[in-house]
Amino acid sequence: MEKLRRLLRHLWLDADDARHALGNAALDRLEARVRASETGHTGQICLCVEASLPPSYLWRHLARGEALASVIRDRAITLFGKQRVWDTEDNNGVLVYLLLAEHHIEIVADRALARCLAPAAWQDLVTQLATACRDTRFEDALGSAADRLDSLLRADFPHSGGTGRMGDDELSDCPVLR
Repeated sequence: MEKLRRLLRHLWLDADDARHALGNAALDRLEARVRASETGHTGQICLCVEASLPPSYLWRHLARGEALASVIRDRAITLFGKQRVWDTEDNNGVLVYLLLAEHHIEIVADRALARCLAPAAWQDLVTQLATACRDTRFEDALGSAADRLDSLLRADFPHSGGTGRMGDDELSDCPVLR
């Protein structure tokens, strides 16, 4: 029965639901937060909100029995690549991925940034943000993630003049809705 509920939840939700879950005002506030953050460091923060897993990912969990957490992590890594978060000069981009259908959050950091914290510390950060997600406080979860990543990036990759950005290939500061 749980598999059927999960399937229906994922089939029901779409990108419009992602926009409705946050609202335009929250999206504007999150965009401003990321933009302000990126003036103080050379990293790139990408907030990505996906309403539901694509059928191929859902199939891996429901039909093949892969752990849901593993499937969601793989999806976050895929979007890390698709959104070109890896394309920073200092290998310090980070994707914060929120899957609405599961109220689940993942963080995928590029190589140089990932080395700044132990794997357990990254997991602790995700665990702290998960409470807000479970309570449907999505803006709080994404905003807290941006703030914590801002602190980490400012400490380890401070802005040192120049643009500190990706130039013509710069990521949008606006949360990506899928």
